[in-house]
Amino acid sequence: MRHTLPFAALALAVVAVPVVLAQGGPAVPGAPDRSRVAAGTYAADPGHTIVVWEVDHFGFSKYQGIFGDVTGTLVLDPANPAAAKVDVTIPVSKVTTASSGLTGHLLRAGKDGAKPDFFGPAPADARFVSTRVVLDDDGDEAKVTGNLTLNGVTRPVTLEVDFHGAGTNPGSKKETVGFEAEGEIRRSDFGILYGIPLVSDRVELKIHAAFEKQ
Repeated sequence: MRHTLPFAALALAVVAVPVVLAQGGPAVPGAPDRSRVAAGTYAADPGHTIVVWEVDHFGFSKYQGIFGDVTGTLVLDPANPAAAKVDVTIPVSKVTTASSGLTGHLLRAGKDGAKPDFFGPAPADARFVSTRVVLDDDGDEAKVTGNLTLNGVTRPVTLEVDFHGAGTNPGSKKETVGFEAEGEIRRSDFGILYGIPLVSDRVELKIHAAFEKQ
């Protein structure tokens, strides 16, 4: 008798799953539908916006880290997307990696008063301010050029941006838009020279960003 109930539950589950799938699950609130995008000023959702960076380590493997808690604004008009403006701030002091030792090294002070190897214990926030948006023919992808300030240095950077989705966030009840972006920088351009070339100068960036209408 003890074995009958588990087998019965399993049988019910096998029967029920196709029924639930046939009826359809809950609808996802966001979709890649440009008609859902409303004009206005949006604020970055810091809990769902991340900047992933990747470097090559010794030619053996690639290593990634994350910047989160991104804040800032996006001004967007679907009737004139090329006029979009984005201004976001990234708190470098909150950098995250899978290694506590590496995270500590990124934020460690320089020895004997020397310059830190990477960001140091009290790094200034990074900031990206767009200067130009060029859309592709379909209007779903864009090249967004702007000025990135990092480690006290400002350089132009171009991001390849894809529209991911739009809709109303059921949690905040706010109209939300999301994007994915890729780009790359040379850390030497921003005065971060430690370990080059054993740790690559080239840094790949992958950004996942959500913005909520204000």
